[in-house]
Amino acid sequence: MARPSEAHLCRAALVLCSWVFLIACGPGATIAPEQPAAVSAATIADTAGPTAMPRTNNPMDLILSTTTSTQDSGLLDAIIPLFEQQSDYRVKTIAVGSGAAIALGRRGEADVVLAHAPENEKQFVESGAGIDRRLVMYNDFILVGPSTTASSVRDKPDVLDALRTIATGKATFISRGDNSGTHQLEQKLWEAAGITPQQQSWYVESGSGMGQTLQIADQRQAYTLTDRATYLAARQRLALVVAFEGDPLLINIYHAIAVNPERFTQVNGAGAQALIQFLLAPQTQQLIGEFGRETFGQALFTPCAQNSCKLQNPDG
Repeated sequence: MARPSEAHLCRAALVLCSWVFLIACGPGATIAPEQPAAVSAATIADTAGPTAMPRTNNPMDLILSTTTSTQDSGLLDAIIPLFEQQSDYRVKTIAVGSGAAIALGRRGEADVVLAHAPENEKQFVESGAGIDRRLVMYNDFILVGPSTTASSVRDKPDVLDALRTIATGKATFISRGDNSGTHQLEQKLWEAAGITPQQQSWYVESGSGMGQTLQIADQRQAYTLTDRATYLAARQRLALVVAFEGDPLLINIYHAIAVNPERFTQVNGAGAQALIQFLLAPQTQQLIGEFGRETFGQALFTPCAQNSCKLQNPDG
């Protein structure tokens, strides 16, 4: 595997600081959210109101708001430079939770959104703030945890039973707690399992992106829900193992959505459409499908434009 980038090393240092805070607070604490190293100007939670990047008058500048998994997995580093080379656009990326990424689009503070929060995405489009929602790719979520206890979860028939086992055993669970697509799915799963984990001593909210949350779970020898791509990208630095996988409820679908230039005159509508068409293009879809194979031995995402893959519910 390639050596960690400076951004990853900085992120790890920030996580260590959060870990010290967590030890002081004990189980059930909420870790104060921090700025991810990859983000130049954005807060984590949708409710906190993510901060937009300053806009310029240059029509070739383009703002992409996206989920941390596309950044932490390295996918953006693999495809965005190619788009910039082919189009002459300069992409400014804000990588936050999907809820925060969509909030930026909802306020016209981004030009295009790439997210994995289906219900929020639909509301974004139905409100008229987002247009042209297009299926790009998918992967899946997995439960990861300490190798010493993962076997007690791995043999469960479905993810809901796996979560019940974690709750019954009061095993520490680290939630992102940031209204990201991952956090939204996690909350739905707990509800479907008939469990209310909030305020429980074993349940901790990190208020952080996926990469940071994985680091915290690793330090705590705890469980967490993660997209597979971010876990594989960070696996060499983690002792966490896959505790549960394969449930259809864990499919993780990504859509690209343009911000409506008719509602927000400052939005770069042409640039947004150019980026979306690039993501859907056969060459880019091939790159997405190959990304990760050489480094991790498996693809991190499955390309899915024009319904080229089979999903039970491709619209999320």
